[in-house]
Parts: sequence; C-alpha cells; structure tokens
Amino acid sequence: MLLRIHPENPEMRKIKMVADCLNDGGVIIYPTDTIYGLGCDIYNQKAIDRLCRIKGINPVKANLSLLCYDFSHLSDFTAPIDTPVFRVMKKALPGPFTFVLRANNNVPKIFKTRKKSVGLRIPDNNIPRMIVQSFGHPIVTTSIHSEDEITEFETDPEIIYEKYQKIVDIVIDGGFGGNKPSTIIDCSDGGFTVLREGPGNIEDFF
Repeated sequence: MLLRIHPENPEMRKIKMVADCLNDGGVIIYPTDTIYGLGCDIYNQKAIDRLCRIKGINPVKANLSLLCYDFSHLSDFTAPIDTPVFRVMKKALPGPFTFVLRANNNVPKIFKTRKKSVGLRIPDNNIPRMIVQSFGHPIVTTSIHSEDEITEFETDPEIIYEKYQKIVDIVIDGGFGGNKPSTIIDCSDGGFTVLREGPGNIEDFF
C-alpha cells in the first residue's frame, strides 16, 4: 500500500493505520528528516528478521537503530548516560543525528546479538514520531539504499513504492526525502566521535 500522509499535519486516522500494521508484525517504509527508512516493531522477532532479509543483512551483525518519539524510552534500552552527552542530545534532538549509546541488557534480547551499543534516532519529522507515539514504543529503523550508482538513496516515494510494494506492507508518501543519511555520533565511551557525516553539525550543540 502507498499511503500519502501530510508531512506537516499528519492525519491521525492514517497514523493509526500504520501503527496497527506495525502491531500486526508489518514492515513499513517512512520518511524522516533525512532519508526514507525501513522499520518494524522492536519486539517482533519475525518482523525484525523480515526487515533484515529485505535489506540483505545478517540480524546478528546488523547495526539497527531505534526510532523514538522522545527521550522517555531511553532508560528502557540504554545504560545511564553521562550528563554532558545527555545535554548535547537534548539540544540536538529532534534532528538529523543518530546517537550511539551504551546498551543495557534489553538490547541483546531484542536483536539476538551481543552488541553492547545501540543507535538512537529522534527525527525532526512529524510522521515517524507520531507513528511511534501512537504505536506506544520505539521501532527498529534502518536506511534503504538505491541501486543507482550515482544516487545512493532514493528520494521519490513513488519510485520507492514501485520497488518495494510486494515486499513491505506500507510505503508512506510524506513528500520527497533527502539523499544524505543522518550523522552518526558514537557516545558509547562518554565522548563524541563522528562515525558518519551527514546533515547537521554536532559542534553547534556544545
């Protein structure tokens, strides 16, 4: 299904449709403040395995992140966060950043992995945040790549739908996406290490 949702004022009826799909184990594609993402319920192992098959990655080795509405679920998945790190995160989010934090014991249980860190996204986009808010807990998020050698990330939701319509449950059309993924900041050791540069400059928030 290609579902058009207004990017500024998302229709609650459509948001609930997506949340119900996730609750049923569905896999969705949705806009963020950077590129379009692929997501599912963090507590549904079959959905996570399916998401990984779609992307062609090993679930045990995958660097999957959590997409949250706000900071309320941090303690569910992360170890205590150093005050300087939390202060910067509060300034930078919602925004085009993925923060890699020390994970607590819940993350290995969810992802069936021994990873000691987890990525966190709170995008500056009403659609995914309202979906997560309606759903009631964070979702798994990962990027989708274009097969084009020049354009690494597909920006047109209708073209994304043509490619993925038979292998995901819903593709959300929230307008054209960007072609640069989020900036990844590793804070797992209490510092700030840029693992991938994207939109935004983390130094603006110190």
